[in-house]
Amino acid sequence: MEKLLELLSRVRPDVDFGSETSLIGDGILDSLDIMEIVSEMSDAFGVTLSPADIIPSNFDSAEAMWKMIKAKLG
Repeated sequence: MEKLLELLSRVRPDVDFGSETSLIGDGILDSLDIMEIVSEMSDAFGVTLSPADIIPSNFDSAEAMWKMIKAKLG
């Protein structure tokens, strides 16, 4: 999770990803942020996300993103 939080803070240093729980719902992340995060996740964790994975609920919090990464890694 720490590696994910570091990745996210590089993408958006102005956001406290450790405490935000409605990144999409509150409009904190936009589509360009999500695409950058997807690319960074792929590089950092070796996961491949399908279009079906790129849904708001998977990106609404760091915890949701971490859960998705763990599921992809098996």
